[in-house]
Amino acid sequence: MKSPVYLNALRAFEAAARLQSFAAAAAELHVTPAAIGQLVRGLEDWLGVPLFHRTPKGKLRLVPTEAAERALPEIRAGFDRLTVGLSRLRQGGRSGVLTVTVSPAFAAKWLLPRLERFREECAETDVRLDTNHRLVDFDEQGIDIGVRYGRGSWPGLVAEKLMDELVYPVCSPRWLEAHGHTATPASLASATLIHDLSVDTHAGFPSWAAWFEQAGVKGADVSRGLQINNSAAVLQAAIDGQGVALARSVMASDDVASGRLIRLCPTVEFASPLAYYVVYRADSASLPKLVAFREWLHREATR
Repeated sequence: MKSPVYLNALRAFEAAARLQSFAAAAAELHVTPAAIGQLVRGLEDWLGVPLFHRTPKGKLRLVPTEAAERALPEIRAGFDRLTVGLSRLRQGGRSGVLTVTVSPAFAAKWLLPRLERFREECAETDVRLDTNHRLVDFDEQGIDIGVRYGRGSWPGLVAEKLMDELVYPVCSPRWLEAHGHTATPASLASATLIHDLSVDTHAGFPSWAAWFEQAGVKGADVSRGLQINNSAAVLQAAIDGQGVALARSVMASDDVASGRLIRLCPTVEFASPLAYYVVYRADSASLPKLVAFREWLHREATR
């Protein structure tokens, strides 16, 4: 059986087993039921094993044999991989497009303000940003590379550490002017606290309770305040003077440098156990556009 016929026969067999009907399989594959039957019988002859149970009179029943049932998951997985492979071949024809996945907050506060420098270096590469709170499937979504925040382990992906970060309180100049110029850890216990809930599911992410403990402040009430599930919005609330935010240094760096935010209690440093990682599939590591972007990310992280 030649390869094209072999693949067609496997498709006919998989569809017939899944739909339990030659007619339904024929409709899905845009052929006749007789053609499906012929392909299945040819596959059986080539393999030397039956794929469906038959009645004593030889009538075909669309109930897969035990051997067929064992093989079907692998066959379906193979077709899924072929689909991914064809998708990558199509993408190869558009080699100038690099699809990058990052969180909305990381895009707004770190990546987008710097992205023009990458475009100047690699004008032939167009960047398509996929901003999402959830972890996307690189194969299904056609993602080339991403930046993720965590402990550095994501199944199926290579992870290279990009940046560590500190966690510290920040406020706006207006808030500091209104609430005194000598903000201390103890005085912050009575301030309106802005809580970042965007990574609260990660064990070990520093919270206000952990920061006050690090600062030696006992009994601080951290149950109240403004709670926001987006790190960029947390910083914006602080910029607007709504309270004191516990900021992630990578997200807040530009706002602190520009004076939009002021870092409080600089002697109390709290290193986050989480970090930023560049992530990508191992089989895509040598793509020139991916290599260029990965190297650029590392250069930007050390600026």
